[in-house]
Amino acid sequence: MDRYICIHGHFYQPPRENPWLEAIELQDSASPYHDWNERITAECYSCNSASRILDTEGRILDIVSNYAGMSFNFGPTLLSWMEKYAPDVYRAILDADKKSMEWRSGHGNAIAQVYNHMIMPLANTRDKRTQIVWGIKDFEYRFQRFPEGMWLSETAVDRETLEIMAAHGIQFTLLSPHQAFRVRKIGAEKWKDVSGGRIDPTRGYVYKLPSGRIINIFFYDGPISRAVAFEKLLNRGEDFANRLLSGFSDARKQPQILHIATDGESYGHHHRHGDMSLAFALNYIESHRLAQLTNYGEYLEKHPPTHEVEIFDNTSWSCMHGIERWKSNCGCNFNVHPGWNQEWRTPLRNAFDWLRDQIVIKYERKAKEYLKDPWEARDEYITLLLKRSEENINNFFERYAIKTLNTDEIVSALALLEIQRNALLMYTSCGWFFDELSGIETIQIIQYAGRAIQLSKKVFGDSLENAFLDKLSQAKSNIPEHKDGAHLYMKFVKPAIINTKKVGVHYAVSSIFEDYPESTGIYSYSVTREDCHQAETGKMKISVGRISIRSEIIKETERLSFCVLYLGNHDFNGGVRTFFGNDEYESMKDEILTTFEKGAFSDIVRLMEKHFGMHNYSLKHLFKDEQRKIVNQVINATIEEFEETCCGLYENNRSLMGFLQQTGMSIPRTLYTAAEFTLNRNLKKALENDKNIGRIQNILYDVKRWNISVNTMDLEFLVRRKIEKAINEMHKNPSDFNMLQTIEKDLNIFLLLPFKINLWQVQNVYYDMAKIIYKEFLLKAKSGNADAIRWVEMFRQIGHKLSFNLTIVLSET
Repeated sequence: MDRYICIHGHFYQPPRENPWLEAIELQDSASPYHDWNERITAECYSCNSASRILDTEGRILDIVSNYAGMSFNFGPTLLSWMEKYAPDVYRAILDADKKSMEWRSGHGNAIAQVYNHMIMPLANTRDKRTQIVWGIKDFEYRFQRFPEGMWLSETAVDRETLEIMAAHGIQFTLLSPHQAFRVRKIGAEKWKDVSGGRIDPTRGYVYKLPSGRIINIFFYDGPISRAVAFEKLLNRGEDFANRLLSGFSDARKQPQILHIATDGESYGHHHRHGDMSLAFALNYIESHRLAQLTNYGEYLEKHPPTHEVEIFDNTSWSCMHGIERWKSNCGCNFNVHPGWNQEWRTPLRNAFDWLRDQIVIKYERKAKEYLKDPWEARDEYITLLLKRSEENINNFFERYAIKTLNTDEIVSALALLEIQRNALLMYTSCGWFFDELSGIETIQIIQYAGRAIQLSKKVFGDSLENAFLDKLSQAKSNIPEHKDGAHLYMKFVKPAIINTKKVGVHYAVSSIFEDYPESTGIYSYSVTREDCHQAETGKMKISVGRISIRSEIIKETERLSFCVLYLGNHDFNGGVRTFFGNDEYESMKDEILTTFEKGAFSDIVRLMEKHFGMHNYSLKHLFKDEQRKIVNQVINATIEEFEETCCGLYENNRSLMGFLQQTGMSIPRTLYTAAEFTLNRNLKKALENDKNIGRIQNILYDVKRWNISVNTMDLEFLVRRKIEKAINEMHKNPSDFNMLQTIEKDLNIFLLLPFKINLWQVQNVYYDMAKIIYKEFLLKAKSGNADAIRWVEMFRQIGHKLSFNLTIVLSET
């Protein structure tokens, strides 16, 4: 068969980590998830690791990994997050690549990506090289092999980028058909103009570079890719399969590869159940032998290019003006706000370019004090980003340091490398892609600039901030209140800047509520408690202590002393300062604790000003997650009091509401609101704790009777997590028949609810159990074991409720 199909997904999210904490803080807009990475993982990345193929009645026939059937790349910064916060999905992605190597002649489906989605033609040569080196080394660390191909951010390309990729061993990349200029058969003299997207996308091409090297280029099918991304082609899997097959032509006599490329988020996040359409299409094409599924590496080996190509430099797949979207007001925008412009793009990039170049001068001069080759060391710094262990750090400096560095010199060298990392991160493409300067993506990249400036002042001794702000002020916001880039920096970036004292404040204030161990981690910092004394009287509490804080990024350590006075509710008064010695610390501690024991609380505030200055801190200085946690504790009593009042109002007037309803009179809004709150609260508590179906049915009867709006999102999330926990426990201990009964009973309850439960994870665990554990119990059941017979029957009942086609799923048994 000379017809091949390859579907490529570019899976990527803009970095969302706080540059100082190296973690994503709570994002309310992603509720009920913690943040958008977590939400999109649930909606897309996890779904594609275990996608459903359904029968005509909507029952599950099979669960498959789309990653094992498609070509894909993941942004390194996204995989870094996933490795820590979604390890099961992360492992499934790596395993799928290994499986694809077995199926595709030793060629894996995964390809690399330039590190942090920088627009490569707009980068200088040195930054291009680092982006490619980091992308390759990140890939090798995760997939345990060298990448054959590499994805370019926004497919933005120029000759120099391809030259560097080829020099580092990359064999191919993917581009849009509109980026092709002309083609000719290898060895021929005459070129054919294919501009305007007229290139034949069903073959690979050789691009000959000035150095004499070559790189292969695949130009994806534009119309079908657009249909997937924007024309709802994923609404039906069979339509998707047929549209893919329509890209072949009997007029072509050579082997054909029909391939498309879109954002991977199309398959589940942008298009709900898009992963299932993809799974169906791949299975339909393969099972009906309509074409061979392949990946680019395998196809290159089987069918080396017969034609060469030349491209248009400085072009991309998402800007009709080339790469202007990332540097000028080219007209590419979402047009949500008529009258807005993107004139801010040029001065923003100019400000960043200035900052980068100033840092380069200072970096080269200072780094030579510690490093043999500062730029080679930067390229190899990725090894520490992947694993910041003491062993790795020691090995790194053994290789690249000009001498044995002492502790302070290691801190300075790491700070220099971190300046460079943040200078790269500030060029992440998302900051220019959208319409407004004050958008979260743009603020994010300005924060990276802020982090680079902060570290520069620490290492170089002078600040670049004022000059940077002067240039940033030329970038004007479309929103009058936001003014310009300098205003946004002072409003959003400056307050977000974190140092060890702010970490100390967070520890000190939260220690009133949090029972910290002697050593604890606070995001990218480790805190060791050297001494702490607490006292309380009534609602008032006080905490006085001494701590050591270490940055796990640059390994800098600072000792601090602190005092926090909690006056009840959300009223705090706290102070933190550099530790100046035991005598001074002990004197401060004794004076404040003695005053507290006397009840002279106003004197404590005066003493705190004496010992810590006028820099007082409160709940608002906590990092967002801990702040939310403590505020919830503080207001819990008030909320409980309100809840009881509200529930009493409903229960005392329930019969009156019934009478009003029977007589056709409207129910007062106050009573309806009380009913809505009470029934949602009661339903939540019943689903959490109550196994009484009758009670839940009574609550749901009232919900329907009063036409109450159920808090679907929160309740679904609660129910889902509950049954996921139960089935995971059953998977660990499958012989626990009581747990099996509990799950079956919970499913009966959930079927009564007026909303659908996402049982995706539950179905995955059941499917895994069906392949091995079920067979073991079935074998025992066939031998007459009564317990096994009960187990098998209950397992089948659960499978029926989970919408499996048991005839197929359990057929192998």
